[in-house]
Amino acid sequence: MKARTNLVDTVGFAQYPWQMDSLMNRINKYQGKLLNETMEKLGKIPAKAVVTPHDDYTYVGYLYPATLSQIKAKTIFIFGVAHKAARLHLENKIIFDSFTEWKGPYGMIKVSPLRNEIIKMLPKDDYIVNDSMQSIEHSVEAEIPWLQYFDRNIQIVSILVPAMPFKKMQKIAADLSSAIAKIAKSRNMNWGKDYAFVISTDAVHYGDQGWGGKNFAYYGTSCSSYANVKGHELEILHSISGNLSSGKIHNFFDMTVQPDDFRKYKWTWCGRYSVPMGLLTVNDLNEDLYHEPLRGRVIGYSSSIERKQIPVNDLKMGVTAPANNHHWVGYAAVKYN
Repeated sequence: MKARTNLVDTVGFAQYPWQMDSLMNRINKYQGKLLNETMEKLGKIPAKAVVTPHDDYTYVGYLYPATLSQIKAKTIFIFGVAHKAARLHLENKIIFDSFTEWKGPYGMIKVSPLRNEIIKMLPKDDYIVNDSMQSIEHSVEAEIPWLQYFDRNIQIVSILVPAMPFKKMQKIAADLSSAIAKIAKSRNMNWGKDYAFVISTDAVHYGDQGWGGKNFAYYGTSCSSYANVKGHELEILHSISGNLSSGKIHNFFDMTVQPDDFRKYKWTWCGRYSVPMGLLTVNDLNEDLYHEPLRGRVIGYSSSIERKQIPVNDLKMGVTAPANNHHWVGYAAVKYN
């Protein structure tokens, strides 16, 4: 058996059960009112898919349990970012792993056998299997502790999405959703109950310091700039909420990716590829299975500077980056039914 036992981030994310248990207690203590109000608003219908952050737990806080508790399925497809794909010269294909298990805080997590079935059904130019890329990526492992916290028996399929043009995304998403639909129909699997999707992304990476010499302070760094940035962020969120369509998802892509070079940011969401690929897939799937568009509801928007951090230093955790007007990250969460 070949397991993914390494963890890329042991500072921002939890790796032990006692850390997760303590984190949940502290979120209830410090942000419990906000969490409960959000959960009430969302209702009890299981999510077919969610968009969720993947930054340090101390910063994201209540948005993690509010979002990932909406997933009730045993088999979870996780669309992750491929942050370092360019270093490995990977693009234009979704990336699978060949692991049989992944490390979680409450024990090893099985990889769903559906992964290999899907791979067999996909055209060769749609995908690559690359354990090296999967092993150096943190955007999937951020979600696993929370998913396992709510259900110890989950199985996962990790799908990383590197840079690619929108037309290529549409083609791969159509092939991927067709394969999943065939498997779901043949096994009488219920979407939401038996399988669901998690799309991992952080929202804007903002500021003029700590970004490798790049200036992402599009509206400046004064205290008043935050309102302008958040307004722009909510416009982007609008493109991936409500009744989804290929056109709306394309609008998200156009708002975050340069029109003349799909490899470059227009607006700094690290999930500028994972979000449209994931949403195209689930929207195609919903239209195939139910002949209607998927509908998204915003769970919340926050950032690393919007509210007080959840205390984690005594849990042998911390932060992987600063949070101030010159360097901060946004967090967007959406539920789809």
